[in-house]
Amino acid sequence: MNFQSDAPGGLREKWKQMMLTRVDWWFAYTETTAEIVRRAGYPQERITCLDNAIDNEAFERDLASVTDAHLWAMRAEIDAPVGAPVGLFCGSLYPDKRLDYMIEAADRIHAALPAFRLVVIGDGPSAGEIRTAMETRPWLKWQGVRKGLEKAAWFRLADVVINPGAVGLHVLDSFCSGTPMITTVESRHGPEVAYLKDGVNGLVVRGEASRYADAVIALFNDREKLDAIKQAALRDAQHYTLDNMVKRFADGIARCVAMPKK
Repeated sequence: MNFQSDAPGGLREKWKQMMLTRVDWWFAYTETTAEIVRRAGYPQERITCLDNAIDNEAFERDLASVTDAHLWAMRAEIDAPVGAPVGLFCGSLYPDKRLDYMIEAADRIHAALPAFRLVVIGDGPSAGEIRTAMETRPWLKWQGVRKGLEKAAWFRLADVVINPGAVGLHVLDSFCSGTPMITTVESRHGPEVAYLKDGVNGLVVRGEASRYADAVIALFNDREKLDAIKQAALRDAQHYTLDNMVKRFADGIARCVAMPKK
């Protein structure tokens, strides 16, 4: 199933449904995928849930290399007072990221918490929306594309990841840095959104931008809950790793090959 398809009832999706159970073994991206296969009548004992991941070791090394002096300099760069809440968007800028929704929610957050700063990392066809918004919002800071140590430093500085639009593998950046991601139910997510557990390792909000803003404000005002979510995200980073994914893939292949011949 293509979760981001423009034609979920189209021929391509119908063809996949027809072929879904005609294979010897299923390697499911996430538990959500595994559930779709089970609902189609495919036997559980022939499904391997991979928990799709990427190699985050370099990102983790970069996170560990960020110094306090670097963080102080960045805070000064965005004119964020000590203790000021900082939100971070990191990713490609395109319509499915719901940038208009994000800006409306950020306006509401800033109105309630004037020290709030929103840092945007990334570029793409919708970058004009961010440039236009910055003209009247000095607290909105667009950094363009940042990689390596620079990217890691912004994740270290931020309190939360503001991402109301499509979620994919970049949720693992949130986990590795212990920077909780806040997204929405209605967006056209990739399968990896299954890793995000509302109120546990992040927030998943339903409804309009005002509800999203309220959820972020409440989290900023409840440091105990925010810290608990940060710790849960860090723990989950140890589960969703490339090494674990490779082990599951190898185990699935071995079990498939060992099946009795029909």
